[in-house]
Amino acid sequence: MRTFAIAASVAVLALSLVGPASADPIIIKFSHVVATDTPKGKASEKFKELAEKYTGGKVKIEVYPNSTLYKDKEELEALQLGSVQMLAPSNSKFGPLGIREFEVFDLPYILPDLKTLRKVTEGPLGARLLKLLDSKGITGLAYWDNGFKQMSANKKLVTPGDYQGVKFRIQSSRVLQAQFKTLGSLPQVMAFGEVYQALQTGVVDGQENTWSNIYTQKMHEVQKYITETNHGYIGYVVIVNKKFWDELPADIRDQLAKAMKEATDFNNTQSQKENDAALAEIKKSGKSEIIKLTPEQDEAMRKAMEPVYKDAAGRVGQPLIDEFQKEAKSTTN
Repeated sequence: MRTFAIAASVAVLALSLVGPASADPIIIKFSHVVATDTPKGKASEKFKELAEKYTGGKVKIEVYPNSTLYKDKEELEALQLGSVQMLAPSNSKFGPLGIREFEVFDLPYILPDLKTLRKVTEGPLGARLLKLLDSKGITGLAYWDNGFKQMSANKKLVTPGDYQGVKFRIQSSRVLQAQFKTLGSLPQVMAFGEVYQALQTGVVDGQENTWSNIYTQKMHEVQKYITETNHGYIGYVVIVNKKFWDELPADIRDQLAKAMKEATDFNNTQSQKENDAALAEIKKSGKSEIIKLTPEQDEAMRKAMEPVYKDAAGRVGQPLIDEFQKEAKSTTN
């Protein structure tokens, strides 16, 4: 009995010397809907690497690409409920959530180039838009580029009249719906992960996307023509559940913010390279004919899209549209 007591005392002493078990890491589930080899896919992995490094392993990032955790119709609700902590949805997703100001990013030709885009997203205007997410239980952390959109279909799209009657897949966005209705097309809201099969089976005739998304989702294999329009922009907002973020220790938040800034710089540098590389691969495949518009054809498309601005003004607000156009004008001057 005495021997047992001594052994027990030694065990307790050993435990006290070792100290309490180390705390489990904070888990952040980061869900997104695109492939790992896209700009967003690579940037999310870069954020994971940096966040785990800067927090010394106190945070573990679990990245779920390609809609493996949630589809784009489900992910925002999952974030608000706390089922997932971090997302990077496209700007278009916030209009249906009630933050209609984000619809301005969907307006055709509103952002003529990356320089203008950067002035908006890195300036006070971009910060102001992120702040609007607070009311929905969301904290906006950063803007990530995807790139400029091209039009694809199984018929040549050169003039505004060519869009008449074409069934187009769109994201859930009132602006995008108005854009295609203005052209006489038939817009159909569809989850990103369902687009390839819908194009393959003829559920829709065409879609709009960046070169990197078209290539990594193999859309070019089921679309005869892609018109290089650069008419719209796809970007993402990296967001986190506000309650979860606010309750993190301040030092952890600072380390994650540092990792996010570096991952954002990485994403925005890579996105143009990825799109250029994807375009080259699509051309090399020979499966889609790339159509380049003449200046006159481009101007006709821009003119045809003008009514979309009037349609959006009532929801987005004309002053916000004016601010975007002012930034574009000041950049090009």
